[in-house]
Amino acid sequence: MIRNAPYCKNFNGYKPCFPDHDCWTNGCKAENPIGTKILIVNLDAMGDVLMTTAQLHGIKRKFPVSTIYWVTMKIAAPLLQNNHLVDYVYPYDFESLSILQQIEFDYVYSCDKSQRSCAITNMVKAKNKLGFGMDPNGKIIPLNAGANYNFLLGMDNHLKFKINTRTGQDYLAETFDLEFKGDEYVFNFTPAEIEYTNTYMKENGLGASDEIIGFNTGCSNLFPNKKMTVEQHIFLIEKLLAFNRFKILLLGGPEDIERNKAIAAPFGDKVLNTPATNGVRMGACYENIPQLIITGDSFGMHLAIALKKYVIAWFGLSCWTEIEMYGRGIKLWPEGLECSPCWKKSCPYNLECIDMIDLNRIVSETVTFFDSVKQK
Repeated sequence: MIRNAPYCKNFNGYKPCFPDHDCWTNGCKAENPIGTKILIVNLDAMGDVLMTTAQLHGIKRKFPVSTIYWVTMKIAAPLLQNNHLVDYVYPYDFESLSILQQIEFDYVYSCDKSQRSCAITNMVKAKNKLGFGMDPNGKIIPLNAGANYNFLLGMDNHLKFKINTRTGQDYLAETFDLEFKGDEYVFNFTPAEIEYTNTYMKENGLGASDEIIGFNTGCSNLFPNKKMTVEQHIFLIEKLLAFNRFKILLLGGPEDIERNKAIAAPFGDKVLNTPATNGVRMGACYENIPQLIITGDSFGMHLAIALKKYVIAWFGLSCWTEIEMYGRGIKLWPEGLECSPCWKKSCPYNLECIDMIDLNRIVSETVTFFDSVKQK
């Protein structure tokens, strides 16, 4: 005889929720209702995954009693670890897709305009699907009226590059029929990670009273032109070290190892080159040390925003209007340069947007920030 399992998040049908209680026979001892079942499909770009976490607040306002599932790429899954608003994280693989196809969701929120994400959205069972799906010809389409503006940003370069002033969080909330109230990203460290960070700081002579600047030097290999030159970084670091007050950390991932070595080389022990191969959550620990992060438009920028750091972000090929700084930083872009933004992977104009980065302003804004902190 098939029975209905307890309608509770804690029950899994494999082992008891409490050692002294049989939920199957006697019902829930401490019911934690499943509520509205919501699947977020967000596979593309680690920075986008972090930015999408801002929607969790709106989801919980709309559906206070709910269970949130999230499918994402394996490399991005750790970003959702210890997130108190996400119940289940599924890495994008055959096993996860097999499981998700058997769950009947109330809502699917499909974030990405990509075939693989849209295919997942099409295949899972849900009463409501919002965002993006795929038509019978394999073409990406908006699934609801709220997704139309987001969809058109991909269809109309003039709208995206010259007219739009809305942030990504704003129009993604509209895509999902959610109310956006300037909600912040959600990223939580574990107690062990906080302890690791404190130990790392002590071992490297860094204290709470130090004025520490983090340089996020690289970006994804998908868009290699979203980074400054090694020479530009060296110029900035020389200028900042000349004040005899700042400590400098270099931040980045495995793709930035050789680049960071070249940047650090002229400075010896005056610059701390943090490890780049310890995984994304350890990378977040290092990025949590500085009070200020200097960065291009990259995952490192989104992580700095999530960590509530003061951010000096420069832009060239990407859209600065779409980034919300939450009042903690400034955005620099090549004003008057007609070809920027463009999102091209190669540049026919010798990367003028990179040459136009105002390095002296980055120095002055950095000093202004730390001076303002001292005065508080």
